[in-house]
Amino acid sequence: MKFRIFTEPQQGATYGQQLRMAQATERLGFDAWFRSDHLLAMGVDGRPGPTDSWVTLGAIARETSTIRLGTLVTSLTFRHPGLLAIQVAQVDEMSGGRVEFGLGTGWYAAEHTAYGIPFPDKRFGLLEEQLEVITGLWSTPDGSTFSYAGTHYQLEDSPALPKPVQQPVPLIVGGGGPTRTPALAARFAAEFNIPFRSDDEIAEQFARVRAACEAAGRDPGSLTYSAALTTTIGETDAAYRRRAERIGRDPEDLARTGIGGTPQQVVDRLAGLAELGVETIYLQVLDFDDLDVLELLASEVVPQLG
Repeated sequence: MKFRIFTEPQQGATYGQQLRMAQATERLGFDAWFRSDHLLAMGVDGRPGPTDSWVTLGAIARETSTIRLGTLVTSLTFRHPGLLAIQVAQVDEMSGGRVEFGLGTGWYAAEHTAYGIPFPDKRFGLLEEQLEVITGLWSTPDGSTFSYAGTHYQLEDSPALPKPVQQPVPLIVGGGGPTRTPALAARFAAEFNIPFRSDDEIAEQFARVRAACEAAGRDPGSLTYSAALTTTIGETDAAYRRRAERIGRDPEDLARTGIGGTPQQVVDRLAGLAELGVETIYLQVLDFDDLDVLELLASEVVPQLG
């Protein structure tokens, strides 16, 4: 199992706090540091305010050297796919080829209203076309041009530059949609991710993705299957409870629906997820001021499962 740290900076984190967490992620031997792509906090005031995900990842790319970097997931509503292809390719070059690219439809209407960004009711067609445009731009041979005539996007004779370092950049598609999401994953993704779902829902969605791969003539084993769950840990039960409450989670509920508890409890929970087919786990760590959570996970949990 691969272990990745995933966080939510829109809840209130400066660039400096994100950098410190990413550098701790690298120092402690985790596989990757991922962040959300949101512009408005949920349930808190979010001060000092949001940070753009790809600006932040570009800066962190220059301050790290080994960890993978990415979004879980970029909202298609924020950026035109032509510009997004340029941004991601640039960060891939800045990182020396360490980017992984998650793309989704977006879901949080309030952040669009707050910043004057259109939020179409129907977005799945936009997602399919953005994936077609971005992968088309990246895969166009040097010296050739790329054109695209879609319902939502039209490109004509694009030089399709710059190219990312990685060919291809690993794409992450995720979510709980029963039909179209698995089909898109089978067509485009290197990894399928399901966030914040029950064990039964994780197993059911993985089965749908495998079936979609088979229907498309793709080996289901060619995808990585991952999950994201809110995580915290304590040396003792009392320490765990304090941390859970500090991030606004009920300790019993977090232990049941997320990943929480003492080190052995967390090991047991992760072992159960591995039995469901989870190959990569995104540990959603929410407290930027308590990097001891990462230290404890790295020293007491990862060695037993990595």
